[in-house]
Amino acid sequence: MNFKRSRQLHGCFAALMLAILTLAAVGCGNEKAITTMADPSKQGDVTLVVGAYSVAKDAMEDILPLFAAQWKADTGQEISFQQSYEASGTQARAIVGGFEADVTLLAMEGDVEKLVKAGLVAPTWKEQGEQGMVTRSVVALGTREGNPKGIHDFADLAKPGIKVLYPNPKTSGGAQWDINAIYGAGLKLSEEQEGVKDPAAAKAFLESVHANVESLDKSGRASMAAFEYGVGDVIVTYENELLARIAQGVKYEVIIPKNTMLIENPAAVVEKYADKHGTRAAAEALVDFLMTPQAQEIFAKYGFRPVDKQVYAENKSRYPDPAGLFDINYLGGWDEVRSTLYSKRGIWYQILAGI
Repeated sequence: MNFKRSRQLHGCFAALMLAILTLAAVGCGNEKAITTMADPSKQGDVTLVVGAYSVAKDAMEDILPLFAAQWKADTGQEISFQQSYEASGTQARAIVGGFEADVTLLAMEGDVEKLVKAGLVAPTWKEQGEQGMVTRSVVALGTREGNPKGIHDFADLAKPGIKVLYPNPKTSGGAQWDINAIYGAGLKLSEEQEGVKDPAAAKAFLESVHANVESLDKSGRASMAAFEYGVGDVIVTYENELLARIAQGVKYEVIIPKNTMLIENPAAVVEKYADKHGTRAAAEALVDFLMTPQAQEIFAKYGFRPVDKQVYAENKSRYPDPAGLFDINYLGGWDEVRSTLYSKRGIWYQILAGI
């Protein structure tokens, strides 16, 4: 891969300012960010600021050193990273609020679009790679070892006595995927039973599941931590989160519902900040690197479904193919979902209000 040469003058002052910006950004979301700050004495010729959603953290910590080695080989420059990992919605708001990330990985397209509307990301960001997406997954259910509660589909989450976990869609992109999946599964069931999609039936289905929710955590990673602590009987989450934890020795059962949702996770250059820092070439190169087979293999290692077709084919046996898999277009696209489910009078807020 050929990368353009980029020069960057980041020293102690820049590191200090980044720390201040990070703290300010966290304040915007009233959350505690997971942040890695590089030693100013070990700054490279180029410093990239990466602001990502929490679930991407483990994979990115393996990918970034490989990118640094590639950048060094192609340009002769040392590159270092400042990293912040947060719930996707919180991270997007932080970047809009002044956290100067050069590159962002977020849980969903809608969070990148917030940056586009703020004039930080180019409207053409989806022209890169697989329409701007760097990973895929599906909404899955995780249960305790042996599946003691007999959970097999979303409908089982509404049974009496079942304690369910998923995060808060106000802060978490993962939560919106979860809720979209449950609502969409309700639409699928109504379509099977009545021949047409019935939004009222889908709302009732989501409402029946939400009645059993034990807690709404700030992020998908926070929900997983709570589940591992012993809270709840079943967690609604990314398939990759469960596969990654199982690979680390945690004893879970992964349930893929018959009707579930395809998750697509984007990455983009935050051009306004990258241009300000003089890091555009390196930022663009990193986003490109995320779509290479080398990076895609690492995403697969952490349970993501690769967007690279060859890497996906090599790992396909790991990923069940649910019969009723649907994507965001089944729900009418993100604009329709935001209006129908998450607006001030939307379905989700009606459910919270009990109306």
